[in-house]
Amino acid sequence: MVKIAVLVSGGGTNLQALIDAQSCGEIIGGEIAAVIASKPGVYALERAKNAGIPGYVIARKDYSDSRAMTVALVDKLKELGIGLVVLAGFMTIITNEMVEAYPNAILNVHPALIPSFCGKGYYGLHVHEEALKYGVKVSGATVHFVSEECDGGPIVLQKAVPVEEGDTPETLQRRIMEQAEWKLLPQAVSLFCQGRLKVEGRTVHIAE
Repeated sequence: MVKIAVLVSGGGTNLQALIDAQSCGEIIGGEIAAVIASKPGVYALERAKNAGIPGYVIARKDYSDSRAMTVALVDKLKELGIGLVVLAGFMTIITNEMVEAYPNAILNVHPALIPSFCGKGYYGLHVHEEALKYGVKVSGATVHFVSEECDGGPIVLQKAVPVEEGDTPETLQRRIMEQAEWKLLPQAVSLFCQGRLKVEGRTVHIAE
């Protein structure tokens, strides 16, 4: 059984999707063993508590820089015996120490079809603002492994979502969450925990 840690910074809607998938038996071969927040008092910790999942805080403000925080985070993950790290709205920059400790074992969900609208500065509503400004007809979500390059790791799953006439960044964000993010992330986590993901270069092969 793979022990999963979900890293959060806010309300935890993607965390809730994972909790719901776990309670329905959709995450095969793994269990959410910890939720770790980058600041105290976020609602995601309440979601973890309600689901009976241990919650921890490793606050960015308690450390001199991102590297010091990342080292503390890795120490906690190792102490808990974590095998898969999931970034679910984790808004704090993590440094290479995390990638080195968990190669091809950190999953992130990005609210666009990578390589579009991704990389430094593309997070939250900014992604959807830029997609609408560009005039794309479809956007979507991508689950990828985390590498040293921001949003640059191998792609695990993608799903397209239509952009509709009159969309605002908020309405597009909601549609992408409901139709793509909340479905793809639990699916990718389950595939990882079943040992069905194999990375070759930039390509992730999914075993039957």
